[in-house]
Amino acid sequence: MTGDASTLRERICTLGKSLFDRRFVVGGAGNISVRLDDGRILVTPTGSNFGRLQPDEISEIDADGNLLAGKKPSKELTFHRALFRARSEAGAVVHLHSTYLTALSCRRDLDHENALRPFTPYYVMRVGSLPVSPYRRPGDPRIADDLEALARHSDARAFLLASHGPVVLGKTLEEAVDNMEELEETAKLFFLLRGEEIRWLTDDQISELRR
Repeated sequence: MTGDASTLRERICTLGKSLFDRRFVVGGAGNISVRLDDGRILVTPTGSNFGRLQPDEISEIDADGNLLAGKKPSKELTFHRALFRARSEAGAVVHLHSTYLTALSCRRDLDHENALRPFTPYYVMRVGSLPVSPYRRPGDPRIADDLEALARHSDARAFLLASHGPVVLGKTLEEAVDNMEELEETAKLFFLLRGEEIRWLTDDQISELRR
């Protein structure tokens, strides 16, 4: 992702606080990472609160996973690195415990190929589909293997960790955040429409949007 490390640290903090202020994330949950052009990764520190992020505390990791600067990185750094390996075009990863997507992740009847059947065009255009990764305890290194496999075998730009929350990709940090917001709004609409007759998008309509 283009941009110097100092600027990207500031952008992580600014967008993290925006997500916190709008209740997309609470407490010390969630993590954000950005891949630099030389393979280094900037990632939010373990247990950090998005409302109080400081640029000099953002963890800087080399291509081999070693800490270069900042605080101890998120324990979920492993799956961020796995997604960057799987998707050369990805410049940022956002993982939240946002309300509606986390609620969705706790349902027993999820279609693991796509947890949200398309009913709005922007969901298809920004995210594509929402494959589900099996439940693992937070920090379990197998999450990285699960997500890397899903990322290599689908073109989805988002994944749902069962009973945990969403993980969203973007070419830039801003795109990843925008994709996350669109996905959370889609999940909110899904729950608001429970009991209603939803007009699902047809296969032809979905194909047109993908093109």
